[in-house]
Amino acid sequence: MKIYGIPNCNTVKRARTWLEENGIAFEFHDFKKLGLDENTIKQWLTQKPWDTLINRGGMTWRNLSDAEKAVVTDNTTATQLMISKTSVIKRPILVQNNILLALGFDEATYQQLFKQ
Repeated sequence: MKIYGIPNCNTVKRARTWLEENGIAFEFHDFKKLGLDENTIKQWLTQKPWDTLINRGGMTWRNLSDAEKAVVTDNTTATQLMISKTSVIKRPILVQNNILLALGFDEATYQQLFKQ
């Protein structure tokens, strides 16, 4: 299992802590340091729409100019944005065997996923 995010994000911290406290092994992928490749994002886009993957409430999105926001209209333009500004991605993203299990952190969702 892999969890994607950035280490200083509070939501990512809560998800990682929950997984650790419940004895669930995972690999952390810091996409600020390690980046993301186009194939990974394309895989996610087969499971979730681009406008769900982009965190429009986050500072990265809000700091984009109106022109930059207006360009993001489909999978291709969203992919380019997510590659260039990984902080715009809603996080954390929990993946196992290329299946996107959860987007963001919700304790009830994690409990259901792991039958806690």
